[in-house]
Amino acid sequence: MLTHADLYSLEQYARIRPEFRARVMAHKKARRVALGAHAALYFEDALTMQYQVQEMLRLERIFEPEPIQAELDVYNPLIPDGSNWKATFMIEYPDVEERRQALARLLGVERAVWMQVADFSRVTPVANEDLDRTAADKTAAVHFLRFELTPAMVAAVKAGAAIAAGIDHPALQVATQLDATVRAALAGDLA
Repeated sequence: MLTHADLYSLEQYARIRPEFRARVMAHKKARRVALGAHAALYFEDALTMQYQVQEMLRLERIFEPEPIQAELDVYNPLIPDGSNWKATFMIEYPDVEERRQALARLLGVERAVWMQVADFSRVTPVANEDLDRTAADKTAAVHFLRFELTPAMVAAVKAGAAIAAGIDHPALQVATQLDATVRAALAGDLA
């Protein structure tokens, strides 16, 4: 979990922001899993959440302890805790009308995303613990997912097991094997 001690002051952050942002963007590349042409999982960790908090503090000009803690309270739940992966799932269509149609077609897709370690059973996520992001007629373009792993799955990942990800939804069927770089990043999230 991030604390006040992990954060830069607004002045410090202004000085280091270009270098810090470049480091975080490079870090995020190894944490993205494309699920077809229009969906992706962005796996979060302490560094990606520190960046989110720093950017919010910067944008909102927050420097008082209580509002800083409020931001930490929002983003800390998105940091994996050693037995799970936490990801931002995004449905990505640049064209507004195409996106609107896709979100209507993909109702419930956030519960159809899965991860699989080696030959273990697929793990479907706990979706949107913070708030419901689905309307009666469409899903949201952004969802927050938590994939809980068994101790045996954690041990297998730490030992180098293959990891797959996919979506099993009537309007979108996709599966992919994670490459070694992403697999190593996700293994690092486990205790």
